[in-house]
Formats: sequence, C-alpha cells, structure tokens
Amino acid sequence: MLRSMAGARQMPDMRSSVRFPLHLPVAVRAAEAERQAETVDISAGGVLLEMDGLMNVGSNIEFTIFMPAARLGSRKDVLVSCVGRVVRCSPTGERSSVAAVIDDYRIVR
Repeated sequence: MLRSMAGARQMPDMRSSVRFPLHLPVAVRAAEAERQAETVDISAGGVLLEMDGLMNVGSNIEFTIFMPAARLGSRKDVLVSCVGRVVRCSPTGERSSVAAVIDDYRIVR
C-alpha cells in the first residue's frame, strides 16, 4: 500500500545550500591518522575535499581549515576547527573526492 506524499515528512535537500568554490589546504584527522587535503567547495552544511586515498563512508572526521583574510574580505585570517562525517567518497583520477557533512565547528582564531 502506498502512502500519500502529502502526509510524508519532507527531508531538506542539503545540496541546496550555497556552495563557495574555495581551494584551501585542510588537515583531516580520522581514526588517529592525519592526511592533507584541499577543499573544492564549502557550504554551510558540508565540504567537498580532494585528497590522496579513500575514506570509508560514515567515518567520523575532524578537520581544520585555514581561511586567509584576503579570500574572506576580513581583517584577520580565520582558523576553523570542524567535526563531521564522510557521506560520499569516490576516486577521481589519482586522488579521491570526499564529501563530508559538518556536524559542528568552532572558530579558533
């Protein structure tokens, strides 16, 4: 039996967030190992990273993004510490594209 879509709860599309194409260095920590990556784009709810090697979907990660003042249009550089989880990982040539949801963040400076 099919349920009416009118009564079903709609989940928000996380991909509808505005994405900013920022290529910034990132230190990613998962399972007590640290890897270097680069952002491809960032939104309010997530980030797309490019890195060497694959990551398991569902992995909890911590990452730190250094945002230069000149790129932000601010007076000071900003360092943001984030906690999230991998929602997608796929090989792209010799590297991997890793999409992660940002569950929490803290501005360090």
